[in-house]
Amino acid sequence: MNYLSVENISKSFGERTLFENISFGINKDQKIAFIAKNGSGKTCIMKILNGEDEPDTGQVVVRKDIKMAFLSQDHNLQDELTIEESIFASDNEILKVIERYEKALENPEDEEVYQKAFDDMDRHNAWDFETQFKQILFKLKLEDFKLKVKNLSGGQKKRLSLAIILINRPDLLILDEPTNHLDLEMIEWLESYFAKENITLFMVTHDRFFLERVCNEIIELDNGKLYQYKGNYSYYLEKKEERITSENASIDKAKNLFVKELEWMRRQPKARTTKSKSRQDDFYVIKEKAQSRRKENVVELEINMERMGSKIIELHKISKKFKEKVILDNFSYDFQRGERIGIIGKNGTGKSTFLNLLTGTIPLDSGKVIKGDTIKIGYYTQSGIDPKPGQRVIDIIKEYGEYIPLAKGRIISASQLLERFLFDSKKQYDYVEKLSGGELKRLYLCTVLIQNPNFLILDEPTNDLDIVTLNVLESFLLDYPGCLVVVSHDRYFMDKIVDNLFVFRGQGEIENFPGNYSDFRAYEDSIEPVKEEAKEKVNWKQNNPTTSGLSFNEQKEFQKIEREIKDLEHKKKEIEALFSDGKVADADIEKKANELQNIIKKMEEKEERWFELSAKMEG
Repeated sequence: MNYLSVENISKSFGERTLFENISFGINKDQKIAFIAKNGSGKTCIMKILNGEDEPDTGQVVVRKDIKMAFLSQDHNLQDELTIEESIFASDNEILKVIERYEKALENPEDEEVYQKAFDDMDRHNAWDFETQFKQILFKLKLEDFKLKVKNLSGGQKKRLSLAIILINRPDLLILDEPTNHLDLEMIEWLESYFAKENITLFMVTHDRFFLERVCNEIIELDNGKLYQYKGNYSYYLEKKEERITSENASIDKAKNLFVKELEWMRRQPKARTTKSKSRQDDFYVIKEKAQSRRKENVVELEINMERMGSKIIELHKISKKFKEKVILDNFSYDFQRGERIGIIGKNGTGKSTFLNLLTGTIPLDSGKVIKGDTIKIGYYTQSGIDPKPGQRVIDIIKEYGEYIPLAKGRIISASQLLERFLFDSKKQYDYVEKLSGGELKRLYLCTVLIQNPNFLILDEPTNDLDIVTLNVLESFLLDYPGCLVVVSHDRYFMDKIVDNLFVFRGQGEIENFPGNYSDFRAYEDSIEPVKEEAKEKVNWKQNNPTTSGLSFNEQKEFQKIEREIKDLEHKKKEIEALFSDGKVADADIEKKANELQNIIKKMEEKEERWFELSAKMEG
């Protein structure tokens, strides 16, 4: 069943043509990834699909009876609503049923409203749905339902937008970089969720593990043309290589033919026959083919950076905390030449703070960071660059350096470095304000590299970079001879680039793991989880086949108790999870512990009353 058809769409801005006559379709149960270079029109196509933009030519046809949802880079949330209110703000019928029930619980004296809300919950099977959506919010670390949108971080807003879409379960889900602002645990959960759910997806993502494990089709926009691959990321790489090889062979053949035809053209008299006119037309077709060039750059640099001394960077019992939140606790480490260290951990465990301590951007509470005399740090942060109005791309990079020295006395100029990172000669003289978000990140990366550091620190360098640029960056870093420290949620990138991990567990605990991310996951999965003693759980709904034998008020009380026990169980698990993850500040420990005890006490009281009413029913 076809959900959406894109028919011959084109888009230009002034003299610049992004794409022409693009056509493809999205069918039920397809999980499609859309791949293209930054600046080639990915986001524009996504907006056209969602109706936020219009193509210059062509049209997008959407099946009338399907429900579509779009996750963009910009959220459309209302600042004054809470997380819970934002969830209920949709037009989902079951969510409206749950919302009415929640309000009825707050006003139990209105028996008629309460009974109707309870019956609606049963009729729509809303009990299970509520459990599912709260699980989604829990997995995306949005446990404080009363927190207002205006008080959320950018990452939390993106996760809330994602949660709302997942909860509403649309027929067709269009996603623009869904893994941005998610930590590794969240990414792996989302990956598993999409892989097993019968849901139709069309997404732009740079996460290649995600592409490998979720997608069953890949559409690539390359130099203005669309190519479709019926398989995952590995299949795409294999078939793309075959296509490029075939294209290059065709170009080589055209070049040889062009030389022969050029010789013939030069011999022709001015008065030409109809037959020779046809051959002339063919000549110009061959000429165009022979002169075609693929705009791809391979980074192959033998960088001649400053020689490192015996001392690199030494960390001596460094500590840092913010109020009660411990980031580092007497952490020591001596960096060695050529080390390539990746840093992983949940959001909020202090990964970026560690980099700022390493570079002296923020002060230590105690301990010392000793940097060797020969060490020159290059630091790529998440903040990016702040260009002046009217600056061109080439001007930005020349502020930081004119060239990088290579082996055997050669150099690579600022312009050549930009070319290697996919800024062609025309693009180098564009105004910076015209660049896309991904292109700005790429330019910022070049400003760090042109300074020729021998100790390179990268904080989430893969965010907003397309797959083509990621391959370029990886090629550069594989040839990079200095020390490398990387914070990244991109598992494919980490596997390829690093050979040692610092695993931030939270509350100052840092584990030094020898290996890349896949090695670490295999190790974690091999550890037998500690088995807790099984606790008998009462299924309140199954143990209640009938409420006969109870008065009306007792029936109402019995139904209310079931719901209250379920809510108390959820609150109990939330607080226990906070203690388990070390997220309770010292000042709040006593308060939270008392709250937990009160919840347990209430549960016991309500369970006792539930059994009393159950016994009365049986009697």
